[in-house]
Amino acid sequence: MRKLLSILFSSVIVVGTAHAQARVQATHSSRPIESYRAYIGDADLYNSNGDRLTQPWQIIRQDRANFHKYHVRDSDDQSDSFFADPANRQALEQMLQNGTMTREAAKMIVHGNVWIDVDIYGGQGTGRWIDVSVSD
Repeated sequence: MRKLLSILFSSVIVVGTAHAQARVQATHSSRPIESYRAYIGDADLYNSNGDRLTQPWQIIRQDRANFHKYHVRDSDDQSDSFFADPANRQALEQMLQNGTMTREAAKMIVHGNVWIDVDIYGGQGTGRWIDVSVSD
């Protein structure tokens, strides 16, 4: 009886894992919407109240608000049309949680003075996730 239960339990785990993998692939079947490159400078490390930001998503969001809303731009910052919309900037945290960024990249962004490359993915006019990397 124990052997039968063990086999059944193992089957459920395998089927459940395969089903979960299928869902991940399905949700990541979105296509690239846009990409941009930006420099995370000192102005991007503080919000509009002057408070120091401590999370990478906050800093990336501030960078895009600085670029689009406040016209505070670092030299060679690239534009994007997606985060020109305040509602899309509001969704940035969730999009980054759904996307990828290494811990090292996150630490570098929080310290500032780095270049980031951002790839935005989604479908039907909606952003679903972003991938963020730090580059030279």
